Amino acid sequence: MTPQDHYFTAAPASADERTTVSVHLVGRDVPVEVAPGIFSPGGVDKGTQVLLDDAPNPPPSGTFLDLGCGWGPIALTLGMLSPDATVYAVDVNERALELARRNAESLGLKGIRVSAADDVPTGLTFDLIWSNPPIRIGKAALHDLLRTWLPRLEAGGTAYLVVQRNLGSDSLARWIESDLGMPCARLTSSKGFRILQVRRARP
Repeated sequence: MTPQDHYFTAAPASADERTTVSVHLVGRDVPVEVAPGIFSPGGVDKGTQVLLDDAPNPPPSGTFLDLGCGWGPIALTLGMLSPDATVYAVDVNERALELARRNAESLGLKGIRVSAADDVPTGLTFDLIWSNPPIRIGKAALHDLLRTWLPRLEAGGTAYLVVQRNLGSDSLARWIESDLGMPCARLTSSKGFRILQVRRARP
């Protein structure tokens, strides 16, 4: 990447040099396309791997959200585990969205909907959210992002967020509870990361 070419840039300046790599998802090796200028272009990053390994399996159906999808490891996993679900994969990075779309198509995962945030239907709620949120965009921007999406959990729905412990996972949990009024538990810790479990209470 160039110094200004962050993975949270909408249009990366680096060359779109796509390569195919093999990654291990849902117990099997699958080929996926990756490219520079996106988050974790070499494969599944450590934080996302913790989430995929340690979060409870999703329900067999429902409407799910992968917030900050990158090239798609979370959305692909949700789609493979729950083929009857509709999985929205959202990112600001246009190259990441194209890669996630191509990867979902190549794996035959017809329930995955890859889109920019503004293209997600207004008022749509989610039974499940999985995310490795972009901590490095800064606290204010991160809070705005979570303030936008976590309240879109359906009543009784759950979000699982993986956050590095030394990048403020505990303070983020406190903020979710105090600012959003949503119960946030520390589900597990592994390899320097913590999974936060956020619930939307039933009325």
